[in-house]
Amino acid sequence: MTATREPGKTAAQHTRADGTPAPSPDHVKPHPFASVPHKPAIGAPGTTATKFMSLTQLAMLTVVAVASLRSLPAMAGYGLGSITLFIIPAIFFLIPVALVAAELATGWKGGVFTWVRMAFGERWGFQAIWLQWVQNVVWYPTQIAFIAASLAFVFLDPNLANSGFYTAIVILVIYWFSTFITLRGGNLFAKVGSWSGLAGTIFPGVLLILFGAIWLGTGHTSETPLTASAVIPPFTGIASIVLIVSNVLAYAGMEVNAVHANDLKNPGKGYPKTVLISSILILGIFIFPTIAIAVAVPSSELGLTTGINLAFKTFFDAWGMDWATPVISLLIALGAFASVVTWIAGPSRGLLAAARSGYLPAFLQRRNKAGVQVGILSVQGIVVTLLASLFIFVPNINTAFILLVDMAAALYLIMYMMMFAAAIRLRRTHPQVKRTYRTPAMGLIATIGFVACLAAFLLGFVPPAGFAQGAPGWAYPALVGVVVILLGVPPLIFYAARRPGWDQRTPEEKATFDDVLVNPPDKPE
Repeated sequence: MTATREPGKTAAQHTRADGTPAPSPDHVKPHPFASVPHKPAIGAPGTTATKFMSLTQLAMLTVVAVASLRSLPAMAGYGLGSITLFIIPAIFFLIPVALVAAELATGWKGGVFTWVRMAFGERWGFQAIWLQWVQNVVWYPTQIAFIAASLAFVFLDPNLANSGFYTAIVILVIYWFSTFITLRGGNLFAKVGSWSGLAGTIFPGVLLILFGAIWLGTGHTSETPLTASAVIPPFTGIASIVLIVSNVLAYAGMEVNAVHANDLKNPGKGYPKTVLISSILILGIFIFPTIAIAVAVPSSELGLTTGINLAFKTFFDAWGMDWATPVISLLIALGAFASVVTWIAGPSRGLLAAARSGYLPAFLQRRNKAGVQVGILSVQGIVVTLLASLFIFVPNINTAFILLVDMAAALYLIMYMMMFAAAIRLRRTHPQVKRTYRTPAMGLIATIGFVACLAAFLLGFVPPAGFAQGAPGWAYPALVGVVVILLGVPPLIFYAARRPGWDQRTPEEKATFDDVLVNPPDKPE
């Protein structure tokens, strides 16, 4: 189907801030809750929904976006205690993020960049979108390390999953291969990404639950206590529960789908229901497979990247189905690989949209012939390459893995604290802005979320129990702090050093830069 074009206008005149084609203003249907047609803001979608989304559809979309099997082995060592360690961050982080982001998304377009910019100014808006991008850069090595462990069970000796050199090589090969795919443009992997995510995340998760139940039902001994008292995790100091930080990062991403609250028929009543439904489903996907891993694999043998594969190997070996271990491991690896390819371009495109307003030098805004942000992706690749070396120089795979998790969590948590603070400030400074959904007790919920993020941020500098053996006590927090500063400070430097020539927006983009309201007031007749 060929898109129509306004008389006298070329396709180049109708592009988004990131260079992708966009329909003309006359072709953009008004949002069902907007009183007048309006243009999309920088970084916002070019079109809006013409059909309402059901509660179930939005809940499942949220589950697929947030739920991941990568964080389960870290909690499996706590057995039933993992239930508590999953529920606590869900109450104090997951739900506040979802509710607060929903109000912001139904008031202002453009995501965290716009929300923080409207509350605290352009400098901090750019800082927020930078943190959202750079935490993903730190996340890539952890996700690909998970892939490396699964591939070791597929083709190689599973013991290789404990080799830092092997893990680093796999990270570099898979990451740069994914980047080259992204640089070619097109959306092939975006089309198959959701199906791969279902096959590599939901299906293995359901299998783990089923196998765990069969394991216990057929009289096998559980490797973890299954008493009611075991639900409370043992406490031997702060370091014994510091892995809860990885659970906070596991729940990250709820704010991305909050924008779809606008697509519900009645956001005010419907969105809280989707938060409840999706939160229960996410908790189920996290908790039950974690317990299944714990009952099959002794805590002493659990690795943060190998726990899921070891659980399947234990089940299949006991049932004479050892051939199935590489099959399910390959499925898990493919699901994780699809998420890497899907995410490589997305966050950097959001950063590019903000950078075109003059926040980054022109060479970092450079795009190739396919319109892909090659400048930012090149820097992104260099950072990932340096972070991958941690698996070589840090002797313990688990130490390197949790170190990267803490780095990513710290960067993302700063952004979330900025988001919560922005929500409180915007309630006070912009009370007239119509929000399709309004968070009840905004001050209380946003404060709870802010304090939870601050506590998790500080815990991220505490070496987890058993992960800092043989190293001075200051080395772990110092390394986390140095990397967080090195990756978090650049936007402040770029903003202070910005030049007029960095602003590459078209005149129309400059004119509509502040057109960010989802529900703009009626124009006077």
